[in-house]
Amino acid sequence: MKKILQTLLVAFALAVTVTAPAASFREITWLELVPKDWKPQDRLDRKKAASLADGDALAQEMMKELREILDTAPTVAAMNGVSIRMPGYVVPLEQTRDGISEFLLVPYHGACIHTPPPPANQIVHVKAAGPLKGVQSMSAVWVTGVLRTVRKDSGMGVSGYALDLAGIEPYRPN
Repeated sequence: MKKILQTLLVAFALAVTVTAPAASFREITWLELVPKDWKPQDRLDRKKAASLADGDALAQEMMKELREILDTAPTVAAMNGVSIRMPGYVVPLEQTRDGISEFLLVPYHGACIHTPPPPANQIVHVKAAGPLKGVQSMSAVWVTGVLRTVRKDSGMGVSGYALDLAGIEPYRPN
């Protein structure tokens, strides 16, 4: 009986963690993750880019430079340690038949899968305590948790932020 009670208490604690009330989290937008003074376009010569063909070696070099700019995009230091709630789309990183336990949260549908990854400051690396049932690739969701400014590289893109998942729910506009 004691073992059953302990198991139920642990299950209840996990359920409470996954469904933490939204009131304790600050709702943020994707723009809040981008430093106001970050202007990546200033580092590229747009006149030169406009005159290049896709197969041109210089065009490929400029694409490589652009990718470097996006992958090293700065984060907002003030967001480190903030309890947040934000919407986004799921790009699975770790998935089993039981569900997704690690994913990238991205601002638009198709990012990292059908289109190149967005800037690192527009990708959040999310880790759940265990597999999430019902969450699929490109699911639109709300996530809650404590945001950290941590750069991580994955096969799907470089993230500038990480989130230990406290809660997740299907996206519904406010």
